[in-house]
Amino acid sequence: MGTIRLGVDRVDEYADWFRGKRLGLITSPTGLGADFRSTIDTLHEKFHLAALFSPEHGVRGDLAAGALVDTYVDEATGVPVYSLYRKDSKRLTPEMLDAVDMVVYDIQDVGTRYYTFIYTMLYALEDCAAAGKPFVVLDRPNPLNGVTVEGNVLKEGFTSFVGNYPLAMRYGLTAGEVAVMANAEQGLGAELYVVPCEGWDRRERFTGARGAWIPPSMGIPRFETALLYPGTCLFEGTNLSEGRGTTAPFEIIGAPFVDADKLAAEMNAKRLPGAYFRPTYFKPTFSKHEGELCRGVYVHVLDEAALRPVELGLTLLFTIKEMFPAFSFLPPVRENGRPFIDLLCGESGVRESGGDLTGLLGRFSEESLAFAERKKAFHLY
Repeated sequence: MGTIRLGVDRVDEYADWFRGKRLGLITSPTGLGADFRSTIDTLHEKFHLAALFSPEHGVRGDLAAGALVDTYVDEATGVPVYSLYRKDSKRLTPEMLDAVDMVVYDIQDVGTRYYTFIYTMLYALEDCAAAGKPFVVLDRPNPLNGVTVEGNVLKEGFTSFVGNYPLAMRYGLTAGEVAVMANAEQGLGAELYVVPCEGWDRRERFTGARGAWIPPSMGIPRFETALLYPGTCLFEGTNLSEGRGTTAPFEIIGAPFVDADKLAAEMNAKRLPGAYFRPTYFKPTFSKHEGELCRGVYVHVLDEAALRPVELGLTLLFTIKEMFPAFSFLPPVRENGRPFIDLLCGESGVRESGGDLTGLLGRFSEESLAFAERKKAFHLY
């Protein structure tokens, strides 16, 4: 892999876009250049940074998953920070947009449909289109690569903040490419610009600038976590712990009712590519089964290229469902709402399919192949 220049590393080449404008920046701690300098500081120094817009977890990354973000002032720059993760809305308001001439987006995504940053971007793109404000994506590579596609495509009627656009579970696009796709397919008419990366081959995985993985949230602390996340995130919709409250979220899966040795043996017998399942025991310090002894498996990534996380996650889910009668999907959070597993999966098929994993994987494979063709028209690399 050669040297990769991120979008933020190239802002001087595109300075005419930004000069003389009041900029509003949507970012997080992953908004860093190759020199590890924050995009906040870079834009504040070079141009007129008038506002910061905070996604889930905050612009400095100090908030837990689901924690609401309040309006405040950034200590380092004195720039006001407005929340895009409020209880009543996750959108840019007319008042926020009145304070800026252009909105800039720079967040490292993880290439997975359920990860919420991509919808913060798409909501902002829609809001800017409606207000006639230009929108710029400082692009970054997809860490999982920009070729491999896995899983189904979100179905109509299953939209939420963990799935609000018909993407595949693992979609193989950069944030800039998703923005271009949505702008074209939805006919948004946004004045959209992308500062592209330089030197990235979309067949390559991306562990971060200079090989340093910057956690995009507390739930994705390692690159290995990001690799598994497209599959193991599905356990958020079940009564199993997905490892939150441990040092290895989304790598550890278990519950008090699981037999760790039997589950590990059963999963290893399936010889899923690129992974090994080790029996493990843990007590989550928060989230599901807090303080309880859980038994389950630690999923080790042995071959990054061979790993198929969606197949792995679904196979593990169906196996646990078959082996342990105490397994259940979580009920809807809201009355008359959909179960969370349906929102994650973008359909009810996983919950309603009974034990037909083979049929489900076959259908998901067909949908991913179709999406892989659909997305090619929007490749920037």
